Amino acid sequence: MHFDDFKFHTAIQAGLTANKYTTPTPIQEQAIPPIREGKDVMGLAQTGTGKTAAFVLPILERLIEKRRGKVKALILAPTRELAEQIDTSIRSLGRRTELRSATVYGGVGMGPQVRKLSGNSEIVVACPGRLLDHLHQRTIDLSHLEVLVVDEADCMLDMGFLPQIRRIIDQIPRDRQTLLFSATMPDTIKDLANDILRSPVLVRIGHTMPATTVTHALYPIVSHLKTALLLELLKQADSSVLVFTRTKHRAKRLAEQLDKLGYSTACLQGNLSQNQRQNAITGFRNGQYKILVATDIAARGIDINGISHVINYDVPDTTDAYIHRIGRTGRAEKTGDAFTFITGEDTQMVRALERAINQQIERRILPDFDYKAPPAPGMPSEQSDRRTFRPQAAPQGSRPGFGARRVAFAGGRSRG
Repeated sequence: MHFDDFKFHTAIQAGLTANKYTTPTPIQEQAIPPIREGKDVMGLAQTGTGKTAAFVLPILERLIEKRRGKVKALILAPTRELAEQIDTSIRSLGRRTELRSATVYGGVGMGPQVRKLSGNSEIVVACPGRLLDHLHQRTIDLSHLEVLVVDEADCMLDMGFLPQIRRIIDQIPRDRQTLLFSATMPDTIKDLANDILRSPVLVRIGHTMPATTVTHALYPIVSHLKTALLLELLKQADSSVLVFTRTKHRAKRLAEQLDKLGYSTACLQGNLSQNQRQNAITGFRNGQYKILVATDIAARGIDINGISHVINYDVPDTTDAYIHRIGRTGRAEKTGDAFTFITGEDTQMVRALERAINQQIERRILPDFDYKAPPAPGMPSEQSDRRTFRPQAAPQGSRPGFGARRVAFAGGRSRG
């Protein structure tokens, strides 16, 4: 199938051509037709499979010949970064339609947003909290709304947005089309879908698992050597690397350490201003920064095809977080690697990850790395872990990558 087969309006087709869209992804191929028919849709697909275009294109088609000047489509997103990414897609794909979009999120002044909204945008991409502020101050009118999209719905619920989403839904027309998109579907998503969707069409692409274009590996390590191990891996990386930490303070310290060591590094975490966040993402996207150290704020809303490696400096708290983190690589049918540093304390989560992706994840070691080295001054790390491991050489013919060997992890005690 080709995008030409959808027979979009010529102005939208021009946007597709300009963006070199030729063949729709499975989620686009299956979701676009029922959305164009006006049906409610629940779309479930792995990250990096093109969900944004799956709802943006039908919205542009629906609104292109309608009366302008009123908000007709509202897209809810959990983070500023994702809101900006969606807005960028709207502007890029709809460049010839003359439809206008505006973003609404916290962390910036209300004034510029009020001016954008008063400019009669037809599409608004918003984070729930700031949107409620505008509704309270009556600086946005949603009485003409025709389409509601809840994107990354599982993340919205994880971040505690469910009460705000319900308050927003109470203030928009009941006679509307509702689209709900997510990469995972916990029970809370099912409950929300039952409440806000009417006889929805379910579009499910694959299972709730990482994309098959991603290779997984675990690197057993004691906590105080995580940064040293990261430096060894970075020496062998020749393209963009996204590093995830558990806390924003560790992300800041690690980014500063890498920058001092000569790596072009940016940091993305919740204490930064919106301009700082955007500069980090833009610099990482255009190659100014080779490494981006981030918290889970970057697990959603970063769509950069050139990320070759995702390194989990800290194991994520949930399997869903793991799926979203590593979904930043292996995008657009390209391949990528997901490396995760594990300590003895991570055994339970490792088992959960392996159950979630339905496979045993390969353990690796670096042959020339000193696993008995003492803590280095100034290196960010957690409390030292006392579990150890026994290395085993990889079978002949294996290709572990990054110069590593496979390893078997064993619980035990040492002086670490």
